[in-house]
Order: sequence, then structure tokens, then C-alpha cells
Amino acid sequence: MDWYHILALVAFVACCGMFLGHFIQLIRLGMPKDKAKAQGSTPAGIRYAYINSMMPQHKESAYLHLPTYTAGIIYHLGTFLSLLLLIFSLINIFIGWVMPEILGWILGGCLMISTLCGLGVLIKRFVKQELRSFSNPDDYISNGLTTLFQVITALFMAFPHLPAIEMVYFIISVLFLLWFPLGKTRHILYFFFARLHLGYFYGRRGTWPEKSKL
Repeated sequence: MDWYHILALVAFVACCGMFLGHFIQLIRLGMPKDKAKAQGSTPAGIRYAYINSMMPQHKESAYLHLPTYTAGIIYHLGTFLSLLLLIFSLINIFIGWVMPEILGWILGGCLMISTLCGLGVLIKRFVKQELRSFSNPDDYISNGLTTLFQVITALFMAFPHLPAIEMVYFIISVLFLLWFPLGKTRHILYFFFARLHLGYFYGRRGTWPEKSKL
């Protein structure tokens, strides 16, 4: 086991520990407090929050910018895939399983597509003044680091036998893991709680789903 393997394992444990702290804090906060009399169904509201309200036709920022919305979906899928492959790579330090070359190329190709989507979103944030006006360093760091993480994962999947790429892969993974629970990338956890709280509140108020769909 090389030093960068150990560093990556330590960073992964630290990342999980910080996310566990966020999770415990969110659980302690509980559900939204609302003393008004319930007018609707909270389960229906929660289902609507996770499914219907996320559809492009229900999001002005999505249906007016479908290419960006699509690129964002692909980019997020690439991030989830990269995380799963990182977990596999950390486990593989101990078991030493050799991935079939064709599978590595397929995974690398998929991640290159998601990387291009992330790069496109990042460039749009730089170019569009209205996006630039409410962006902060966290936006650029989170997007840039996630995009870098995806592209190095793609290269490592395609060329796992090259020691230099392996070392760079684990070093960049360390940087990503340490930033993951600190930057806006932590919305991987907060997103689900935010939708849960919205669905609970608006479902109880009878706002979600719309009256005609109850």
C-alpha cells in the first residue's frame, strides 16, 4: 500500500465522519414546526417534492434552459458514478481485482461525457453576467474540483496500469473528499432533507400537490 492510498483512506474516513456530523445535526433539528391545522396530506406532499416538483415543466429555471438542465443531470450522474468508483477503488486496494479493459473504457467514456457537461456549466457561469453576479468562490471551487475529480476518474478507469495516473487520481480524490462535506458539494445530503421539509410543510398545508391532483 503506497502513501497516497493511505492518504485517500484517511480522507474517506474523515469525509464520512463529517457527513455523519451533518446528518446527526439535521436529525436533531427534526421536521418543520407548524401549529396551523393540517389541510392536506404530508406523504403526498413529500412524494410531490421528490418527483413532480423536480420535473422540468415545474421548474422555471429548467424548462427555460433545457440544455443546461440536461447537462446538469448528466453531470450529477457522473459525480455519483465517480463516487461509487472511488469506493470501489479504495476497496480494491485490499482485494486487487483487475477490471476488464473494455469496462474501464466504457466507464471512462461515460465520465468524459459528464465531465464535458460539468465544464460547460462552469464556463456558462463564467461567461453569463447574471450567473456571475450571484456566484461566489465556493461555486467555482465546488464545480471545478468535481469536474477535475470526474476527468481523473475517467483517465484512471481507462489507464489503471499507469502508476502516475493512479497517484494523481488518489491525490485529487483526497482533495475532493476533504472539500466534499465543507463546500456546496455537501448538498448531496442537504438536498434530500430540503425536499423532505418542503414536502412535509406544503403537503400539510394542502399546497402540494395541487388541489386538482388530490
